[in-house]
Parts: sequence; C-alpha cells; structure tokens
Amino acid sequence: MSSDQVEEISPREREASGFAQEFVPRWWLRSPDLQTIASQFLPRGIVLPAPEERLFQVEEGVQVRCLCHWLQEAPRRITVLIVHGLEGSSESAYMLGCTQKALAKGMNVVRMNVRNCGGTEAFSPTLYHSGLSADIGAVVRALISERSLERLALVGFSMGGNLVLKLAGEWGREAPPQLKAVATVCPSIELAASADALHRLRNRLYEQYFLVKLKRRMRRKAGLFPDVFCDLNLARLRSIRDFDDKVTARYCGFAGAADYYCRASSLKVLERIAVPTFILHAKDDPFILLLPRTREFISRNTNIQLIETTHGGHCGFIAEPDGYDGRWAEQRVIEFISHVESR
Repeated sequence: MSSDQVEEISPREREASGFAQEFVPRWWLRSPDLQTIASQFLPRGIVLPAPEERLFQVEEGVQVRCLCHWLQEAPRRITVLIVHGLEGSSESAYMLGCTQKALAKGMNVVRMNVRNCGGTEAFSPTLYHSGLSADIGAVVRALISERSLERLALVGFSMGGNLVLKLAGEWGREAPPQLKAVATVCPSIELAASADALHRLRNRLYEQYFLVKLKRRMRRKAGLFPDVFCDLNLARLRSIRDFDDKVTARYCGFAGAADYYCRASSLKVLERIAVPTFILHAKDDPFILLLPRTREFISRNTNIQLIETTHGGHCGFIAEPDGYDGRWAEQRVIEFISHVESR
C-alpha cells in the first residue's frame, strides 16, 4: 500500500485485531506510580540472540550506535526500528521486550541509541534532544539502501515516540515507500506540558531521577569535549525546564526552553502523517500529558489511531500474564504492526 492510499482502520477491524481490548493492570499494580516504576525494575529474564552492532553517521562528525537483529531472508521481512525514551538506551527493558516480541513474529529489529546514549558520548561533540528526528531518518535511509529492505516500521517510547511521530509528519507523503507503520507508547508530544508536569510536587522524584542522569551525562561530555562544554553550572539547575533552558537550548541552537519545546514537538506535523500510526497513552500517566488540543490534532488525521487507557502509568502497562508476559503495550505495538502487514 502506498503512502497516499492509506485506509482507516474500521471498528470491526480494530476489534478483530485486539485493539478494542481495555488494559487491565496486574492486581497489585493499579496505581500509575507502581506501573511506571515496576516496568523499569521488575526482573524479566529476556535473552536475545547476539545482535550485529552498527554505527551510522547521521551528520558530519556524529555517529549513532544501533543493535541489529536480522532473520533469514531479512530484506523480505518487515524491519522494526525502535527508539528509546529520555536517558534510555538500546538496553532499556521495553526495548528488549519489544524486540523479543517482534522477533517471535518473524520481524527484523533494529534497536537504535539516540546520539550520546548507549555509551556513545565520545561519538559526537553535540547533545541529543527531543527534536532530532533527522537522525532517525538518516538511519532509516541507510538501512533501506544497505539492506534492500522492502518494509519498515518505526516504534518509539516516550521521547522516542515524539521523535518517530515528528519524522513521519515531516516526511508526510514523501516518506520512503518502505515505511509502512508507526507505533508509539506514551509519546511526549506536548514537551512544555510534560516538563511542567514533571515539576509538580507529586512528580519531583521522577524529575530528580532524570536530572541526575542528565547532569551525569553532561559531566562526561564536558570531560570528553572541554572546549565545547565549558562554564557549566549544573548545580543550579533545579528542574527539567531549567536544564532545557540553560543546557539543551544553549548547545542545540534554540533561543530557550520555550523555543525548544515548540520546535521539537511533533504536534505541528501530526496532520501530515500519511502511514498507519498507533498512539497508546494512559490517562494516569504521571507526567506525559495529552492536552485537548493534542487530541484535536490527532483526530484530524484518520491515519492515526489513538488508544487511551484508564490505567498504565508511564510506559508501564503491566497486565496479568495470559499466554504472554503481561507487557501489554509491547504486545499491542507488535499486534498493530502485524495487523498493518496483513491488510
């Protein structure tokens, strides 16, 4: 199916494919915070086949690291490129779980580390941020060219969700014909609203968790590139908005945090997405918010299917095991891609 011949998923198709199923949390994980935290720390015991490690140059002097899992007759299978969230990596639990489920369905998988993540700080004198969709585009085009891929899907979690939505919207109907689907879990579409939500009293532990990791990475970057990252005063940064205003904006070419949030958000290009797209969001997500205008923008594009569940937290969605491991969001993402493949 070409990008300009996308058909809307009917309610009957949606129910047949499992998308009408409401998420039911594991009985002892009903709160959004338990869902969010348990998704990161519950042991999973995932063992994946050894990947092929690849470095891709996304711009001059900048490389990103990807871990590729290729099955037999790889070019004829759909390839799923997965992008992680803020301060995550290719080793994040949801990346591993989604990879396991995709491989079981006969899909190739590429786990992408955004620049500086996954131990790649030395590969670039620049920082990553929530708007670097061009990096993903460069990897996609290189994969298609080098591997002669016939079909490809993009998957993103949280920040990675915003990145893949932004890329699909920027491409619009000019996307490579190999791009067949986009699927996201808790995408950070409204960056400013999410930064402000993180600073609420109930979310300060989450904010401090991200700040500690971001500051630690900046100290490593300053040690590697002292001429670039100088005069840092990280101790004075008390919020994610502070960090984005004084660090992200300063080193990534934005006028300030507000300018960064506006320009890096996928919101303004959602209407241009021209491939089947899935957005999964939990209404009780502690800090990723879907505002009324976000829903309005999504509703204007019949290529986008939005599912909002009552529970789930942030990238949690831990259900009771029922023929699978209970990681409901990962299961829904792979089912969506399989459903698009079968149409």
